This record gives sequence, C-alpha cells and structure tokens, in this order.
Amino acid sequence: PDKAAWRLNLAATFNGLAAPLATIVGRFILSGKSHTQEELAAMSDAVRNNYFLTEASTVKTPYIILGTILVLVALLFYFMKLPEVKTTSKDGISQGSFIGALKHKHLRWAVIAQFFYVGAQVCVTSFFIRAAQQAGGFDEYTALYYLGLYGTLFLVGRFVGTALLRYIASNKLLSIYAVISVLLSIVAITGSGLVVVYALGGLGFFMSIMFPTIFALGIDGIGDDTKPGSSWLIMSIVGGAILPYAMGTLIDAYGDNIQIGYSIPLVCYLIILFFGLKGYKIVHKTI
Repeated sequence: PDKAAWRLNLAATFNGLAAPLATIVGRFILSGKSHTQEELAAMSDAVRNNYFLTEASTVKTPYIILGTILVLVALLFYFMKLPEVKTTSKDGISQGSFIGALKHKHLRWAVIAQFFYVGAQVCVTSFFIRAAQQAGGFDEYTALYYLGLYGTLFLVGRFVGTALLRYIASNKLLSIYAVISVLLSIVAITGSGLVVVYALGGLGFFMSIMFPTIFALGIDGIGDDTKPGSSWLIMSIVGGAILPYAMGTLIDAYGDNIQIGYSIPLVCYLIILFFGLKGYKIVHKTI
C-alpha cells in the first residue's frame, strides 16, 4: 500500500508517450497555410470564417477514424466472454456500496482533487496553441512545436516523478508539484512572450504525476470500498468537460485574453495542493 502511488505512476508512465506523438501526428493532419493573429485580424469576416471552417474540416476524418475504432473495441468487449466479477471480499462479506464509499473523507477530497486536476490538464492543453499565438506571436504550426515540448515534458515528468516517489512520500511530492504549478500559472497569467509559453510547457512536467498519485491516495485504506471508490475517481474526469467551458467563458469576458483564462487552472492547483497537504489524510467518519 505504501508504494501504491509509485506503482500506479510506473504503470501509467508509457501512456505519456501519446502526448508528444499527438503533436507530430497533428502537424500532418493540420498541414497547410497558417496565419498569425495579426494576419487573421487583417482578414475580412468572410475570409476569416472560411479559413476557420477549412481548418475545422481537416479534423473530421481523424475523429471519424477514432470513433470507428472505439465502436469496434466496444463491440469486441460486448461479444467477448469475460470472467464474472465477484462482488464479495475474500471473507465472504459484501463489498461496499457505491454511495457508501463516500463515507471516507479522504476519498471525497480525492474525487474533488481529481475533478480539478483533469479540468486543469484539459484547460492547459486546449488553449495552449492560442496562448502561444497570442503571447509569443507564433503562427499555428510553430505553436504546435511548443505543444510538442509540453507533451515531451509531460512524458519526462512521469519518469522523473516515478523515480522520486521511491524516496519522497506521494502526498509531499504532489504538494511540491502543485506549488510549482501555481507559480508557473502565475507566470503564464502575468508574463509576456516566450516566458508564457515556457511556463505552460513546464506545467506538463509538473502535472504528470498528479492523476495516478491522487488516485492512489484516494483509495488508500478504504478496503472493500476500493471498487466503488475507484469508480468515483474515474467519474471525476468530467472536470475535463466542465472547466474548459468555464475557462472559455472567462477568456471571452476579458476580450479574448487567453492568459487571464489560466486563472482557472491556477485555482485547480490550489485545490490539489490542499489535498496533498491535508485532504489525503485518512479519517474514518460517516456522512
């Protein structure tokens, strides 16, 4: 149990390969003429809208392919004969209920922290290219190179973080990374030029261990409630759908100021910091 965070981070390390690879594939998908913010501003509304529609159409085929693959995988599992999942523990006692799992205070905090972590990650990556264009003055494809840097740092961070977890308690490392993420977010909000882009890239490194570490701390010591507890933690990824919308709304409210939008991830890291400092502690108390 004391090495659960290390093992989970190790197991999740190689899925970080997708982060840098996605930007490489993206350059082929989005290959074509790109424009800086100044060039876009100089276009007429009709020309600019036509450009955006053309760009959007280039991603249709990849999404159709991905959707088809997901449907095929779903059908594969539907028709496969899988072993029956037992709902009782080794001593024959029924496992905890879905709602009952939330009697564990640290699990509740883990669900909250995971919600905000996934939201922060999606916010950072979703608006990265626009932030690089706005702050760094890059065109779309140059900005994509820096997104590749972000993905590479995310992968490297997984390896480094997994190694550090051998020597540093998981909650402490999570707290340290959360503090650094807060500082980098402040730089991203208040800085200018390449400093902003590098700060956002650095967030990839320090967010890398958060998901598996929060997950491991959340299910630590909950016994027969582990299965429903894990379900709650997986469900919390809905934060990745909700918080980017909030970030977009904030950006629009400040006249398309992408940098101010990173206040949303900043708040997320503060919540994760609280979890790493206090929320992770196991307190057996019913609700």
